[in-house]
Amino acid sequence: MNAIAEYKKLGDLSLPSAEALGIVVMKCSKTLLLLNSDFGTAWNSRKLILSNKKQASMFTEEHRLSALVLSYSTKSEQAWSHRRWVIKNMARNLTTLQEILREESDLVEKIAEVIQELKQSKTWAGLHVADHSCFHYRMRLIIRILEDCCRKQEEGSCDSCVEVYLIWQEELDWNEELIKRYLGREALWLYRRFLSLLWIRHFTSDVNDVFSPQKSQSSIQVNVSAFLDKELLLVNSCSEGSDDEFEDFEEQAICSASYMLWLTKGISFVQQIPET
Repeated sequence: MNAIAEYKKLGDLSLPSAEALGIVVMKCSKTLLLLNSDFGTAWNSRKLILSNKKQASMFTEEHRLSALVLSYSTKSEQAWSHRRWVIKNMARNLTTLQEILREESDLVEKIAEVIQELKQSKTWAGLHVADHSCFHYRMRLIIRILEDCCRKQEEGSCDSCVEVYLIWQEELDWNEELIKRYLGREALWLYRRFLSLLWIRHFTSDVNDVFSPQKSQSSIQVNVSAFLDKELLLVNSCSEGSDDEFEDFEEQAICSASYMLWLTKGISFVQQIPET
């Protein structure tokens, strides 16, 4: 902040002191933006330096920086706004509009690859059912998809919510298959807790939710009691088994009973959440 204040006071930007202050501003603002992509003052400080320099190479580097920031902070309005400003300046110089459009298309495609990544990681997760980290990774992907859906619903788009509903249904069915195939795997049951709680929160018709696809799609209506009955059937099937078989039925029974107790409490908790 001191550097940008001193830079603004300079009348002659061709002085060596102006060059030195500009370097400090660019370095410090870059560090700040990597920590907080919505720091508007940092973005504006960079705009000031770039506007005075007007070097094509600097705009190219700025374009890369904004792509880096957006790779981990895809919803940063400040970062997107700055990127639009950079592109306008690049278009006035040497870079062709066609090249810019191609790069922007690649960036947007990378950001939109969450659903594809969820599908691709499914094979690995299915072969490593005891690996908590791979299922935690899938949790993060699903949360990202859910956040995007909430945003799109606020914008008036409901088709994405239907897509998320179908993804969630498929994930629940797949998780059930794994639970029945690989007995007593704690990671699978913990992952089901995550899926079930968010399913109840977002897709059931008789609890408060963040978004409600059933409001726009009458076919998407799931009653809590019906969902609980379905889960009870799964728990009962997992509680049965013979001790002389290879799989660990005792551990499966413990995991299923714990899941059912947790689910009952989880439903009560979600129903107590006030509407927002």
